[in-house]
Amino acid sequence: MTATATPSQTTAPDYTAIKQRQQATWASGDFSVIGTKLQIVGEMLAEAVDLRAGEQVLDVAAGNGNATLAAARRFAEVTSTDFVPALLDKGRRRAEAEGLDVHFEVADAEALPFEAGSFDVVLSTFGVMFAPNQARAASELLRVVRPGGRIGLANWTPDGLIGRLLKIVGTHVPPPAGLRSPSLWGTEAHLVSLFGPVAHQLRVERKLFMFRYFSAAHFVQVFRDLYGPTHKAFAALDAAGQAALERDITGLLNEFDVGGGRGLVAPGEYAEIVITVG
Repeated sequence: MTATATPSQTTAPDYTAIKQRQQATWASGDFSVIGTKLQIVGEMLAEAVDLRAGEQVLDVAAGNGNATLAAARRFAEVTSTDFVPALLDKGRRRAEAEGLDVHFEVADAEALPFEAGSFDVVLSTFGVMFAPNQARAASELLRVVRPGGRIGLANWTPDGLIGRLLKIVGTHVPPPAGLRSPSLWGTEAHLVSLFGPVAHQLRVERKLFMFRYFSAAHFVQVFRDLYGPTHKAFAALDAAGQAALERDITGLLNEFDVGGGRGLVAPGEYAEIVITVG
C-alpha cells in the first residue's frame, strides 16, 4: 500500500486583524512630526505625474497629507484619505493653515469608497505600500483612476535605509505570518506584477531623501517615540530586547551616515513611480 501525499496547505493571512493592528501602530507615537519632514517627496511626485490645475486627485493612505498639500497647491481638486482619523486631522489642519480647499475622508486603501474612474490622478507617498493585501490595494488604485489617468507613488526600496530599518524591526518583532514585505513596492519587478497588465506606461526612478538629525542617537529616539513601527516594536520588547534593537538600528545609521561628523545625514532610497493607465 502506497501512501498518497497530500499537498501542504497554507493559511491565508487574517487581513482584517492585521489592518486593525496596523491602525493601532500608525495611530501610536506621532507620525505627523516625521511625516512633515518628507514634504519634498510629495512636491516632487506632483511634478513627476505632471499634475494639472483642476484635475481630480485622490491621495491614498495620505497620512498627514504631504501629497495632498502638494496637489492642492497646484490647484487640483483633492480628496485625502487614510484609515487613521488622527492623521487626517493633522492634514486637515495643515490645509486650513494654507487656505487650501481639500476634502478629507476616512478610507481603507483596500476598499476605496469611490466609483470606478473617479480620478484623473491617484497619489500615495510611503502609504499604500503598507497595505497588507498588496494585490487588492493595487487593484483599487487602478479601479478608481480613469482610463488615461496617472498613478504616482513614492515607496521605500528594500535595500534603502527605511527598507533595511523595517527588516531589522522584523527580526526583533516578527510580522504576521504570510505577510509580504511592504518594501516590495519599491522594486520594479513587483510593480510590474501588480500594475503591468493594465499599465500603458510604468516608469520607476530611484531617488534619495536625506534624513538629517543631530546624531544616530537622536534619530533612534525620535523614531522610538514617534514612528509607529519602531514605537510599537520597542514597546513589545523587554529591556534587553530594546537595547539590542537600538544597537542594530544605530549600526545601520552609522553604515548610511555621510554627514562627516557634523550631524547625521543618512540617504534613504525610495522609488518614484509614475503609471499611466491604459
